[in-house]
Amino acid sequence: MSTTPRILVYGANEDAGRSLWESVRTADSLIGSHDNTGWLTKSPEGEFQGALVLGETLQHLPTMMALETVVKHLPEGVAVLDLDLKIQWCNDRFAEMTGRKGNGSPSPVGLTFDEAFATPHIVGPDFAPFHNALGSGMTARTKYRIGESTYIDVVAAPILPEGGIDPTLVVVTVRDISQEHQQGEKLTAIHEAGQDLGDIAPEDLVSMSVDARKMLLREKIILHTKDVLKFETIEVRLLNERTNRLEPLLHVGILSEAAERELYALPTDNGVTGYVAATGNSYLCRDTSHDPLYLTGIDNASSSLTVPIKRHDRVLGTFNVESTHANAFTEQDQQFLELFCRDLSVALNTLELLVYERATVASESSAVLLREAARPVDEILNDIAWLKNKFVGFDPQATERLQRMLKQTRTIRQLIFGIGEKVAPQVSAPMGGEAFSKPKLRGKRVLIADADESVRAAGHELLARFGCEVETAHNGEEALLMIKSFNYDVVLYDAEMTDINLIEALEKIRAINATIPVVLMKGFGYDGAHRMVKALLMGFKLALYKPFRLDLLLTELDKAFSSTAETPPAGLSS
Repeated sequence: MSTTPRILVYGANEDAGRSLWESVRTADSLIGSHDNTGWLTKSPEGEFQGALVLGETLQHLPTMMALETVVKHLPEGVAVLDLDLKIQWCNDRFAEMTGRKGNGSPSPVGLTFDEAFATPHIVGPDFAPFHNALGSGMTARTKYRIGESTYIDVVAAPILPEGGIDPTLVVVTVRDISQEHQQGEKLTAIHEAGQDLGDIAPEDLVSMSVDARKMLLREKIILHTKDVLKFETIEVRLLNERTNRLEPLLHVGILSEAAERELYALPTDNGVTGYVAATGNSYLCRDTSHDPLYLTGIDNASSSLTVPIKRHDRVLGTFNVESTHANAFTEQDQQFLELFCRDLSVALNTLELLVYERATVASESSAVLLREAARPVDEILNDIAWLKNKFVGFDPQATERLQRMLKQTRTIRQLIFGIGEKVAPQVSAPMGGEAFSKPKLRGKRVLIADADESVRAAGHELLARFGCEVETAHNGEEALLMIKSFNYDVVLYDAEMTDINLIEALEKIRAINATIPVVLMKGFGYDGAHRMVKALLMGFKLALYKPFRLDLLLTELDKAFSSTAETPPAGLSS
C-alpha cells in the first residue's frame, strides 16, 4: 500500500489563496501553514514531499529563497531553535562549527544547542541566554568555551509571530572569537608582565644594590619576552643622553660582535637600532637581505623588529628582536612589543629615579660631611703651612712629616667628597652632572682668602659641586703663607682685607708665583683708595662683587683657567 505524499502549503490563510486552498485540500496530502515563518523551520512537524505556495506569498518566494541562500553561506553560524531549544535549521557554518558537517557526520538539526556543541562551558556574562531571550523578548549575548582553546560569541534573538506577544523561535548567531580571546589574554599577560618589571618589594629597596636591581630587571625582561611574547633572540640597549651612545643592557642569541658594536642614536650609519633611537619610531624589517639599514645581529637573519623604549616623548633605549625566518614578525607583534616596552620604560624610569634618589642622598650626606669638615681641615692646612714655613731649611725630617700630614689631610677631604660619587651609580644622565658641565673646574685647587667665614663656607659648598679642591685663608698674611707653601690653580682674594695692603699683597703674590690667576673679590660700595683701579693697572683684571652669584663666579673662574691653559701656574710641588 503506497503512502500518500504530504505537501506543505504556504499562503493558505491569505485572501488570494483561500478559495484555491479550499478546493484542493484533502485531509491527508495537503497540510496548510498559517505561519509563514515556517519557511525555514519546516513547520508544522513531519516530513513533506513538496511545497505549494499560494496567493501573495508567491511574490515573496524569490526573496525568501535568496534569504535562505545568503544565511546559509554567512561566515557566522546561524541556527533556528524552537521553544525546547532544539535546532530546527542551521546554515553550513553552524554545522561546521559543531563538527557535524561532511564526512558522513549527522546534522545538528534536532539536537539542542548544548548537545550540538558537546556541552560547552558558559563563560558569561549571561549564563542563560536562550531562556532570557525567550522570557524577555529581547536579544541576549554571552560567551562559551568549547574544549580547551575554542571560544564562541553567541547572540540569541527571539522571533515573535505576526501579531503575537510570545516568542516561538530563537535565532542564534555564533561567531568564533578564539583568536580575539587569545589576543585579549596575551594583552593581559603582557600588561601583567610589564607591571612585574617595575615591581620592587619594599624590603628589596633597602637590601638590594642598584646593580642587583638591574640584574633582576634583566632577568625579568628575558623571562617575559620568551614566555609571553615568544621571542627567542633579543637585544636591549639604553640611551646615554650625555654621549648619545646606545649602551647594551642585555642580549640573548645575538652575535658577540653585534652586541659589542658601538651604536649611537643617529638615523644613518648606525643600523636599524640607531635609526629607531634617533626617530623614536618602530621599524619592522621583513627582509634583512634587502634592507640598507640592517646590520647583522644573528647568523642567517631574515627579519627583525625594533621598537623604541619611550617614556612620554623621551627615548630611553631600544628593544630589538630577530629571526632566521623571513616575515617572521607582524604588525600585531609590533603592537605587542610596543605595549611591553611602554611598561618597560616605566620600570626603567622607576629604576632611574631610585638611582637618583640614592645618589642624591649620598651627595647630600657628602655635602654635609664636607661642610662640617671644611673648617677644621682648613685650620689644619693653615697650621701645616705655618709650621712648614718655620722648619724649611732647618729640620728635613720635620718638613717631611709636615708634607705627609698635608697629603693625609687632603686625602681625608677627598675621601669625604668622593663618598657621593662612589656610592652613586652611573646612569644615562649621571649624578654629578654639574661637574661634567664644567670639566675645566674638576680637580682644580682653589684658595679662597676672605675674613668673612660665610664667604669661605659658600666657596666650599658651591665649588665642591664641580669637583674643585677648596682651601681657605682667614687673612692676607695667611693667604700669602698658603700660596708660598702650596700650589694653587687660582686664588680668590678679598680686596678689602685689612691686615695687609691689597697692592702689597698682590706684589707678594706675584713674587711668589708670577702666573697664578687672582680673582679679586669686593663688596659693593665706593673704593676711596682706588685699590681696584691700581690692581687693574698691575694686570689683575679678574673681579667679583660680593655677595657673588654662582654664574658670575663660574664665569670668572672660566676666564682664569682659560688664560692659564697653556702656561700652568708655577709654585711648590705640594
